[in-house]
Amino acid sequence: MEEGSESRKQARLAILELANMISVPMSLNAVVRLNVADAIWQGGSNAPISAAQIFKRVLPAGDGDAENLQRVLRMLASYGVFEEHLDGGERKYSLTDVGKTLVTDDQGLSYAPYVLQHHQDALMRAWPLVHEAVVDPTREPFERANGEAAYAYYLKQPEMNELMVKAMSGVSVPFMRAMLEGYDGFQGVEKLVDVGGSGGDCLRMILQKHPTVKEGINFDLPEVVAKAPQIPGYR
Repeated sequence: MEEGSESRKQARLAILELANMISVPMSLNAVVRLNVADAIWQGGSNAPISAAQIFKRVLPAGDGDAENLQRVLRMLASYGVFEEHLDGGERKYSLTDVGKTLVTDDQGLSYAPYVLQHHQDALMRAWPLVHEAVVDPTREPFERANGEAAYAYYLKQPEMNELMVKAMSGVSVPFMRAMLEGYDGFQGVEKLVDVGGSGGDCLRMILQKHPTVKEGINFDLPEVVAKAPQIPGYR
């Protein structure tokens, strides 16, 4: 293959992008931690605003760097999280449909905890050891990095476990809401078991729409179920 060929040039650019791809999830993690989506959304207006305006909303004390925030916003705009607008030479940002998934809804849910859950220190320590799963598959990278398997580790870390439950709620509730709009398969069901039901959100929504279900069981690890909100009349 000729080094100067167009396909070779594109290949080199592609591998450079792949090598730097960690900048995308880490920047996404940053805007979630800064609560940027809610700062732009402001109750549904989603009006384009500058990085400086966003900065003032997320850090009212003013300590930090709005220019660094703009770099993060511009990079994520290239991946469809934000939309960039040029207004009189000033760059402004609004949320795309992808970015709107990070907005906190009236139930306090969004996909933001799902983003954070994937970037916790314990998980990040495991990723550099993925090659070890090929060399010696007897131990998973997470166990190598943290000394024990993921679920055992999580159950000893209340903050991690709570974040996982919130992340699952943020993902499952809108999915279940959409599914129940057009799915009638629960009609006639008298006993329903949600295996791996986590906080019980999906089961609760099904029972609310189909009160003919007489018995609902949220089946998960004892430690998970113990912290799940109670569903009146069900277990």
